[in-house]
Amino acid sequence: MKTLYTAEALATGDGRNGHGRTTDGKVDVDLASPKEMGGSGEGTNPEQLFAVGYAACYHSALRIVAKNDGVNIDDSSVGAQVSIGPNDAGGFELAVVLEVTLPNVEHDKAQELADKAHQVCPYSNATRGNIDVTITVADD
Repeated sequence: MKTLYTAEALATGDGRNGHGRTTDGKVDVDLASPKEMGGSGEGTNPEQLFAVGYAACYHSALRIVAKNDGVNIDDSSVGAQVSIGPNDAGGFELAVVLEVTLPNVEHDKAQELADKAHQVCPYSNATRGNIDVTITVADD
């Protein structure tokens, strides 16, 4: 792979109840397990960070494929839900739901663009075959 950019971060403290910071200081967060998992919920958690990253990355991919198809999606958005739960091996696994909103695009074309973006997005390529990712296109 020809590297275009590398992000670097460090987690310290007690893992999910510690601190996370990128080396450039642009992300600097206290971490806390959510209340649903027995934590205080008073900080961000890895699933929230993953959700923001995936939504932003997928939205960029969506904008690229729409531009290549000559479709204006200026009012678009992508929401991400990242769920965590136990797996059958005694560990944990993730599942993702991405909701694509393209208010000015006919539903079938919006679905086509969403499917194309799923092939382009680095997060989608990294997770494919590893976790369940569901992509829905919101109806206006």
